[in-house]
Amino acid sequence: MKLLKRIVLGIFLVALGYGISYLWRALPIISGFGAKDLCSCVLVNGRKADDVIKQELGTGLLSVGTFSVNMSDSSATGSVFGLAKRKAIYRKGLGCTLVVEMTEDELRKQPATIYSAKHISTDTIPWPMGDRTNDSLPAGIDQQKLTAAVDFAFDDPTHVINTRAVLVVYDGKIVAERYAEGYDKNSRHMGWSMTKSINNAVVGILTKQGKLNLQAAAPVEGWAADDRKQITLHNLMQASSGLKWEEYYAGPSGATNMLFKKKDMGLYAADVPLEFPPNTVFEYSSGTTNIIARIIRNAIGDADYYQFYYKELFEKIGAHSMIIEPDAGGTYVGSSYSWATARDWARFGLLFLNDGVVQGERILPEGWVTYSSTPATTAPRGEYGAQWWLNAGEKGNPKNRTYPDVPADSFQAEGYEGQFVFVVPSKKLVVVKLGLCQKGWLDMNMFVSKVISALPQ
Repeated sequence: MKLLKRIVLGIFLVALGYGISYLWRALPIISGFGAKDLCSCVLVNGRKADDVIKQELGTGLLSVGTFSVNMSDSSATGSVFGLAKRKAIYRKGLGCTLVVEMTEDELRKQPATIYSAKHISTDTIPWPMGDRTNDSLPAGIDQQKLTAAVDFAFDDPTHVINTRAVLVVYDGKIVAERYAEGYDKNSRHMGWSMTKSINNAVVGILTKQGKLNLQAAAPVEGWAADDRKQITLHNLMQASSGLKWEEYYAGPSGATNMLFKKKDMGLYAADVPLEFPPNTVFEYSSGTTNIIARIIRNAIGDADYYQFYYKELFEKIGAHSMIIEPDAGGTYVGSSYSWATARDWARFGLLFLNDGVVQGERILPEGWVTYSSTPATTAPRGEYGAQWWLNAGEKGNPKNRTYPDVPADSFQAEGYEGQFVFVVPSKKLVVVKLGLCQKGWLDMNMFVSKVISALPQ
């Protein structure tokens, strides 16, 4: 009997120790996520704090946190039962950044030459470089079917989907646009992992300028002395580096530790061992993308870094609302932290639909869109290219496609909680859908196929 009691007590103590250890690792992630998200939603997007706390932070483990905004110093804080307090601060032109592994004063004094855009009245400039649109639809579009498709995106009878914006661009023209109550064409929406596709575009621009080489060894300090020296930038772009990683968001993991506990996300992600030979195993990884983001920063140089994205990409495609937020080390979080209006997400999609050319100017190098939308040899169903999701299917088999009723040449930027930019070259189509899918997901296969059925056949 005494032995049994000792065994039970031992098990209890082990379980208790594990529970305490897990909470110690998990609580900063909850408070960090909430502080960062609340800061950005309020101070970047202009929403009310109470609405954000209720909607974005009111479900699951986030609901145990306590979050608040301080407008006097442009910040947001989060904690769980008074523990693991975290703070995110807003800086004009940079958005919000979580204060980690450094003091708030150090972060606020961090040097950054911010891009200063000229004021442009976009309502007087025709779409797509501006916001003046023509109400007439291209010939052959079935208005009734198109309206029904958009209605479905906002009211899928099988799910609570919380769609906030839908925009459909056909043959370069906006043919459908709708917003949920409280949102309009000027509302920014967080892209989450759609930011990876922006990262792709910046790598393309730097490749065009001769500052990066896809086939060369990835220029990462510390890799030259071991087997990681075999990893090329191309391997990183196709999520086939072989680096050990854990893309898991329901608790402590490589991904959540990186996003909510680390000052320099790219350096943290680069400091992991090689698990597989490069170009042999596909592993979707936000860590890989932030390694690329660090490579981008080094290729540009800090003197021009905080202006480069705007001068060379955002302004050239007319995406004046688009912004990427940096980590505490000053590097843009290429895996996750971008914001833009639905129209600007569509403009980004048009850049890739039009082979990287805008208003006659080649922004991306010739062949870059083909490269980006070519399946990685390691992707098991041909579902990933270079920082874009694909719909090719294994060896072109429609039954193995993620979206079987959408053409095989479609490729997508996809983000957490239901952010999508579909680019469908064969249909001259870009479809943007943004929202907050926490309890259910919109059937994107059905939605996009409904849109396509309304187009000229």
